[in-house]
Amino acid sequence: MIPLLRKILAMNWLLVLTMLALAIFGVYAIESAARHLPNGGEYYAQRQKIWIIGGCFVFLITALVDYRWIRWLGIPMYLSGLALMILAIYKGSDAHQISLGVISFQPTQLGIAGGIVLMGSLLQDLPRWHAFFRLPFVQLGVIAVLAGVPFLIVVAMGDMGSALVWLPVTAVIMLVSGVPYRYMLLIGIVGVGCVALAYFIILPKASERGAERIELYLDMLNGRDVDISGDAYAPYWVSTSVGKAGWKGLGWNASSQRGSLHDKKYIPWKTAHNDFIFGVIGEEQGFRGSLLLLTGYSMLLIQCLFIAFYSRDSSGRIIAAAVVALMFAHIFENIGMCVLMTPITGIPLPLVSYSGTFIMMIMFLLGLVQSVWVHRKVEIEEDEEVPPQQIRRYS
Repeated sequence: MIPLLRKILAMNWLLVLTMLALAIFGVYAIESAARHLPNGGEYYAQRQKIWIIGGCFVFLITALVDYRWIRWLGIPMYLSGLALMILAIYKGSDAHQISLGVISFQPTQLGIAGGIVLMGSLLQDLPRWHAFFRLPFVQLGVIAVLAGVPFLIVVAMGDMGSALVWLPVTAVIMLVSGVPYRYMLLIGIVGVGCVALAYFIILPKASERGAERIELYLDMLNGRDVDISGDAYAPYWVSTSVGKAGWKGLGWNASSQRGSLHDKKYIPWKTAHNDFIFGVIGEEQGFRGSLLLLTGYSMLLIQCLFIAFYSRDSSGRIIAAAVVALMFAHIFENIGMCVLMTPITGIPLPLVSYSGTFIMMIMFLLGLVQSVWVHRKVEIEEDEEVPPQQIRRYS
């Protein structure tokens, strides 16, 4: 009992409080954003509370268990994620969800979480098994395979928003795992050179809708005429609702008499509590509320980076840094599409959007980061010591 109590007291409570504050903020935002749905906003807010409570249990258990044991879940999580994503292609809904009884979820979240855990484990353990795996191009190949397979499956699903998340996550894993800069620079140059090929040839075949959204985004960015009653409806009205809110906004649950575009259903009301929740937050809470939200996210991500810096091994560093990349990608894509910085992608806002399985997965990953912090002073056994080659890379 005493060691367990010591672990609880040793937790990074700033990370815990920031996570809970963002989740509570999201409950109020969901209640207002989902007001037009058949069951009303209160129904979805209550369901979100249940998911948050469940996520807190997952977070606590994960945080108190040494992540060197949890990382062995990487293989079953990764393989299960791939299998379910393939199943979603043939049996899933239009939103890439599959149903198991009364629960519907997107398997892409399980795949990316499993990929993060698995890469954190293998990139630390493989070099201990054989010197061949210490070669930079071999490590790069391991990352490419483990990230490339789910990336291609998600592209085949047509979910380009979730596919794009893999790019910053993979880049951060390469950086933290010690892949030399010259390799990363070469990959970056090749990637930039392939943009035209991907945009004009691959993207239209993989996701015709994704190509249309990019073209629409470029048209709006360059001030060309667009049909705001058709394809440009969502980006135009969502960005307008954020842009006209001012410093204070219209207030929580604002009515149409106060000029709320959301109350008039100009913000797509069926997905306002999920994909477009920042549009509702921006309109109701104004610039100060949006700034408060971004400050909360900044504190959370900075804490995760701080924990990554103090990790006892490379596995903890990779996991913590990859979680930061995952959350940053979601935050940037979701908020960016609401203010015309990025095309519409349909991706949830971490801890704030209504999404049961996603919030559980985010809390699981944050629990892993917390476990890295709680167990940072646990001595590494001799057979688990980091090879001298990796020590030199991080020194």
